[in-house]
Amino acid sequence: MTSESRHIGERIDRPADEVYEYASDRADLPQWAPGLGSSVEKVGDRWFVESSEGRFGFAFIQRNEYWVYNPMRVIADESGCEAVFTLRRRPGMNDEDFRADAAAVAADITGLKQVLERR
Repeated sequence: MTSESRHIGERIDRPADEVYEYASDRADLPQWAPGLGSSVEKVGDRWFVESSEGRFGFAFIQRNEYWVYNPMRVIADESGCEAVFTLRRRPGMNDEDFRADAAAVAADITGLKQVLERR
């Protein structure tokens, strides 16, 4: 069974490598993605985030030359880049909850833009 995906992006007026470097630093997540959680913690080699729904683990793929980390990527252009997050509908998720998740992701990506463009 295929699940629905939605690509949520925001153009950022900063170099792609700078956006990737900042966004892929797990410790910075609460500053630009408060919808994900209020704090992050590394325990051993695992990362955890404290959210309104409790504590949960998360992982990024290894840093790479393509500026991709699950489920987000940074796409360079001549004068900046676009940060794009792919949101997947979880099994059993209703339309209202999926829209709410999409809105939270959009707010977080906008937060990333605001933090980086203020630098």
